[in-house]
Amino acid sequence: MGVLGGAPPTARNLAAMVDHIPAGGHWGLIGIGIGRGQWGLVASALGLGGSVRVGLEDNFYLPGGEMARSNGELVERAARMTQDAGRQVATVAEARALLKAA
Repeated sequence: MGVLGGAPPTARNLAAMVDHIPAGGHWGLIGIGIGRGQWGLVASALGLGGSVRVGLEDNFYLPGGEMARSNGELVERAARMTQDAGRQVATVAEARALLKAA
């Protein structure tokens, strides 16, 4: 979503795509090139059961519009959003296992 030729990056489009993932499938969101709009999709992905990835290579801004000083600042915000959504942040070992299985 959000790339030339792709679907517009909206929560509605994300939900429609998630509806077509096979049962038990693991999926994640990467908000490349959608700037501050990434955070709304991060929240949507968390609510829909997906994983998220953030970093300066995708978006320079925090949800409030201020420029992030580091990848760590973006990751901290995503981790807080994950916990606020009632989810657990994966440990390094858990993330590796998920990615290996995918």
